[in-house]
Amino acid sequence: MLNIVFFSAFELLSAAAPSLMLFFLLRVLYGVAMGGIWGVASSLAMETIPDRSRGLMSGLFRAGYPFGYLLAAVAYGLLFEQLGWRGMFVIGAAPVLLLPFIYFCVEESPVWQAARQNKESTALLPVLRSHWKLCLYLVVLMAAFNFFSHGTQDLYPVFLKVQHGFEPKTVSIIAICYNIASIIGGVFFGSLSEKIGRRKAIMIAALLALPVIPLWAFASGSLALGRGRS
Repeated sequence: MLNIVFFSAFELLSAAAPSLMLFFLLRVLYGVAMGGIWGVASSLAMETIPDRSRGLMSGLFRAGYPFGYLLAAVAYGLLFEQLGWRGMFVIGAAPVLLLPFIYFCVEESPVWQAARQNKESTALLPVLRSHWKLCLYLVVLMAAFNFFSHGTQDLYPVFLKVQHGFEPKTVSIIAICYNIASIIGGVFFGSLSEKIGRRKAIMIAALLALPVIPLWAFASGSLALGRGRS
């Protein structure tokens, strides 16, 4: 909850940033708060879900990211020309409205409650000493995943607007399409991982993305670019 308060506040303050340097500082602070949410929310979800359903539910959990991106694309297409970039940051602070629901309706995970009752240690350094190889592997793996994902998607709307000269509404439609595809892919491969295993599902999804790189990077028309990005 604290992270939601912080990142919503930094998002709102970003809209009023009077200089580029202050804007950069606010985005760094926003990133720290947002990063604090992702790991904790993942733990809460996975520790609450039964083991037999974790593949499917991880896909649904992951689908929340492109769903949020989809909503942002809709807001961009409908409101950017009227509100400008500052207005988009104001809208981006809306998750703070979820706080009452989280406070009153979301319970702590059974694993966390059991650890608290048993007074189990959750200190970071002992865990790193005992499992440093696994921790290093996970950091490298997630860095690769984020490079693979964010390296292609974060600047893609700018690429469409600047490189191809598309209007905001066209950029919005393409972003909506590839986020719908991402939601479908997350749920599908999450379900598939229950049958073939997590590693095979990850490898298949990553390999399937490679053949379409020329299409979304070098195609000229909006239809071909949207199809390739999806």
